[in-house]
Amino acid sequence: MTHPARSARFLIVGPQGSGKGTQGVLVAEAFDVPQVATGDIFRENVKGGTELGKQVQAIIEAGDLVPDELTSELVRDRLAQPDAAGGFVLDGYPRNRGQVAHLDEFLAGRGEALDAVIELAVPRDESIARLRQRALDQGRTDDTEEVIANRLAIYERETAPILDVYRERDLVLRIDGVGTLDDVTGRIFDALAERGLVPNGDGAAATGAA
Repeated sequence: MTHPARSARFLIVGPQGSGKGTQGVLVAEAFDVPQVATGDIFRENVKGGTELGKQVQAIIEAGDLVPDELTSELVRDRLAQPDAAGGFVLDGYPRNRGQVAHLDEFLAGRGEALDAVIELAVPRDESIARLRQRALDQGRTDDTEEVIANRLAIYERETAPILDVYRERDLVLRIDGVGTLDDVTGRIFDALAERGLVPNGDGAAATGAA
């Protein structure tokens, strides 16, 4: 299968409080591709009453985590939609090595590959401070420091190791996530540009081919 002349297939990875949701939207808008966040996919399928959504709802209501295979099936379904044909920004997936393998298999089956993995690096203390402030702003009294620390521990244990996989493929762009929104956004686009990944430019994005 031939690649499109221009693609923008990105992951954005970072701990809770790193700002990856906001930055992911900005990157997606610049490259005119959808931001694909697993939380949104879960909510849309549950709200839409799809068969996959019913499975997700039952699992969440039981207080369990959505299994890797079901999560991957939902993501594959979303990435197969026409608006993701030229690329996407994945946020919240893959979360672990098992999901990395699922994504690899899906993309390989389409003759595609990732163009870059954007890592937003934020110190643990900074993440905790941001999440505590967010909880206060939103009146979320259940977001205690202990709960926040546990979420970060899960990220460090399960998700951070996927970066090692992508570093071996020379895909990771490590971005300092501390600073103003504009500062961090600028760093992301500068790093992408160094890889030839520029919105609306001639030959803007690498095809992902080896």
